[in-house]
Amino acid sequence: MKKIIIIKYGELSTKKDNINFFISKLKNNISIILKNIDNEIKYDFGRMFIKVNEKDIDSVVNKLKKVFGILEIIIGYIGNELEIEKIKNNTLSLINDKKFNTFKVITKRSDKNYPINSMEINNVIGGFLLKNISNIKVDVHNPELSINIEIRKNEVLYYFNGIKGLGGYPVGTLGKGLLMLSGGIDSPVSGYMAIKRGVKIEAIYFESPPHTSEMAKEKVIKLARVLSSYNAEIKLHIINFTEIQETILKNIPHDYLITIMRRMMYRISAIIAHNNKCNILINGESIGQVASQTLTSMRAINEVIKMPVIRPLACFDKLEIINKAKEINTYDISTLPYEDCCTIFVPTHPVINPSVSKCEEYEKLIPYKDLIHTAIKNHEVLIIKEEIENKYQDLL
Repeated sequence: MKKIIIIKYGELSTKKDNINFFISKLKNNISIILKNIDNEIKYDFGRMFIKVNEKDIDSVVNKLKKVFGILEIIIGYIGNELEIEKIKNNTLSLINDKKFNTFKVITKRSDKNYPINSMEINNVIGGFLLKNISNIKVDVHNPELSINIEIRKNEVLYYFNGIKGLGGYPVGTLGKGLLMLSGGIDSPVSGYMAIKRGVKIEAIYFESPPHTSEMAKEKVIKLARVLSSYNAEIKLHIINFTEIQETILKNIPHDYLITIMRRMMYRISAIIAHNNKCNILINGESIGQVASQTLTSMRAINEVIKMPVIRPLACFDKLEIINKAKEINTYDISTLPYEDCCTIFVPTHPVINPSVSKCEEYEKLIPYKDLIHTAIKNHEVLIIKEEIENKYQDLL
């Protein structure tokens, strides 16, 4: 019998008239991650089937674990022996190395001309296994092992318990967004959550040399590389924020430093997003976590742009965010001790209920439009992939 990988869709199957768009996008995303592996992919609206060389099975499964849109990954077996005695023996052979106390047989017949119906096959196979394996019993409600048998026109498909996938929607089905990526814990998790909902992301990072170090920049590139494993690649826009930040520090009352700085970041991000056909901004803000993330602060900062801002972590607490960061392997990188421009020059008592009118008044004190134009004009762009090929490769 030959091994085959079976993909179950989950949420995608609810899409009705648009289901072909979502599934074909999933197929395309899988083809991209398997581009260096010989493969054949076929699908219907119920499942997807992937054929690869058996030596590549484990590698392919590990890659599929990072693909959004997959509910379950199953390693199945295809045989061309249709006789019931052969099916009985093949089933026994396939489960001999599995440890379980309870089981259930589930049979489907896509070939309705097969002489034995599904319920009868369940009974025949179940009885055969009970006679040949000691200390097991049938549990139709909560079995440890589900034995699935599908009778097809010229073949029989066998499969068992699968590996849980990431779920969500295939990346790119819901358009593109720009992630405001810092070196902290929150923003990478927020990017991951957006990718899970089908949003392909680019990212923007604000550096402020010499106040921020090259190591802080390298940390963000490492975070982008982790996210790229779910997103195929990350286009990272790096903005030199030094002149803007120093100008704000010299001319703006200190309690408004963070508010004005964030308003500048939003303006720049919205322009970069528009220029790169991103529909939304995404950030890691969580309500009340810091002074700039009170509802009043969010409103005052958000007021400078018309583009929607998505905050996937808005109602998460810090422990929930930390747990998710550990799960997606960004936590250890995010906690490296290198400050970004959001953590330097933090005032002792930042305003928590900023006034929009005061923000506008203070911004008249600086030539922010010219500063923003220069920062965007001179910004750096890196393409971050798992197999990264740029000047930072030796650092990652």
